[in-house]
Amino acid sequence: MPAYIIGHIAIKNPQQWDAYRAQVGATIAAWGGELVFRGEKIEVFNGEHPQTDTVVARFPDKAAVLGWHASPEYQALIPLRDAGADVTLISYEATA
Repeated sequence: MPAYIIGHIAIKNPQQWDAYRAQVGATIAAWGGELVFRGEKIEVFNGEHPQTDTVVARFPDKAAVLGWHASPEYQALIPLRDAGADVTLISYEATA
């Protein structure tokens, strides 16, 4: 079954965030992943959601998403990511 990451993002340093975004795609692709969606929030209809941006990427399976996150290539980008934005990153395995 496919696995996904969903990132909820509040950008705090646009230059650092742009530098991260320029590099992260290659780390995702190396694990068979692909960007599904990247966008900016329009409206929160229910509840609270302080982040302004969201990203979704799909991986072939749970092993790929876990391997990507643990990879030295992605781990090296985490300080840049954290300098550029506050990110909540969640992984999901599709069940249907």
